[in-house]
Amino acid sequence: MRLCQAQYNNSVNSKLEAKLKTLPRSPGVYFHKSQSGEIIYVGKAAVLRNRVRQYFQSTRDMDVKTRALVAEIADTDWTETESELDALFLESEMVKRYMPRFNILLRDDKSQTFVRIDMKSDWPTVSFTRNPADDGANYYGPYYNGLAVKKALRYLRKVFPYYTKPPQPGKRLDLDFHLGLSPSPNTQPDAYKASLRQLVRYIEGGRQKIVRELESHMHTAAKQQEFELAANYRNKLRLLKELQQRIMFGDREFLDISKDQALSDLMDLLSLPKIPSRIEGYDISHMGGTNVVASMVVFSNGVSDRANYRKFKTKIEHNNDFYNMKETLLRRLSEKNIKAWGVPDLILIDGGKGQLDAALQARDERGLTIPFIGIAKREEQIVIKHGISRVTLNKEKLEQLSGYRTSSDEFTLVNLPHSTHVIKLLQRIRDESHRFAVSYHSVLKRSGQTSSSLEDVPGIGPATRKKLIKRFGSLRGVKAATLDELTSVIGGAKAEVVRSYLQTS
Repeated sequence: MRLCQAQYNNSVNSKLEAKLKTLPRSPGVYFHKSQSGEIIYVGKAAVLRNRVRQYFQSTRDMDVKTRALVAEIADTDWTETESELDALFLESEMVKRYMPRFNILLRDDKSQTFVRIDMKSDWPTVSFTRNPADDGANYYGPYYNGLAVKKALRYLRKVFPYYTKPPQPGKRLDLDFHLGLSPSPNTQPDAYKASLRQLVRYIEGGRQKIVRELESHMHTAAKQQEFELAANYRNKLRLLKELQQRIMFGDREFLDISKDQALSDLMDLLSLPKIPSRIEGYDISHMGGTNVVASMVVFSNGVSDRANYRKFKTKIEHNNDFYNMKETLLRRLSEKNIKAWGVPDLILIDGGKGQLDAALQARDERGLTIPFIGIAKREEQIVIKHGISRVTLNKEKLEQLSGYRTSSDEFTLVNLPHSTHVIKLLQRIRDESHRFAVSYHSVLKRSGQTSSSLEDVPGIGPATRKKLIKRFGSLRGVKAATLDELTSVIGGAKAEVVRSYLQTS
């Protein structure tokens, strides 16, 4: 690529110029920074060398906003990824974490794309949307390059066939089936949902585990002389390998976390023994002590790891967040769950001194030494309990980050500028744990409201209510159902009772 030398010299300082010469030809994510070190723009590139150097060519053909961005660039960092889609996923995560002002300024909100999968339906469909709804479906994203995401899903569809619209029994098979993009007519709903769950795991970064499982199934089928089934697994493996060479999901497998400034700064600030590659965040959600739930979100190498999220419903309905937090951590840190989920490098509690203290009591009762910190909501202060949190504040690093601390007999409150990478990372984890907790609480609340309404229907028991909710999703769905639809689920007699009662209530 030929650069305009005059423009290049004017726009790039000598240190950055030397760094740009080391740009790789691989895909990845780049971070433009201002003179103060603030990340002002995050971008994705199919070829980092080509894309990043474009910013330092002639600005003649750039729009006003891009020229303003280039004028502020004092430094650039990047992270290489295995494929374009890895870069796309990581870009999405980093924009959500840092909210760079030029991304907000330059981005067209219409370009944000979410992948929607309605797993609660009998025959779930996969689709794309710009506006997620509170409809019980699962949404993945946002992705800022809808074209690349749709292309990736088209490739994945060959491995994990799915419907884009509900199938209609008895109707002539469409072209998607003949191309191997839709399930075969004799596929059972449970088998179809199992295949979709594999698709979701792939989206969330579980590619390697899926490959190992398919290889195991293929060898088992071959030993049992089920050669047609073994060939099916072999074909899926081949398609997955082809996909890896084109475009794929799986950010955490290839991300060089030593280049994540937030993780590096966090390690130095808290004097952790190593970079916290697995951080877990916890939050509590309830309404007046009812439908009390807790969330556990996981960030692997600084990126949300949705496949490992977990949710808890407290065993006792209690309007006491300290009690609820302690119960949650006692359950998370049980021997069974430690074996199943592993040990985190750092745990972040959404809350102040009280919530952190309750969580630490649970950890100590389990005899563990995991580092714990809290993040207070109002001032975004990092909360540390003296001698108990298992972290040691590095005063030199604190000063380097332009922060300060205030201490009491038991706690230290760390104040950092909100523009620091550390605070942006902790905010991202805290906000995600809050979102996940509130989402689960809302689901239980709606379910409870629906169940209570159906409980009033005479002659309808828990099993029948469960069938209705599973099939129609909500009380509104049950009310909107036709008599024939109700009959197909619970039989004619009960359908008449339900329909008659709901129409008059």
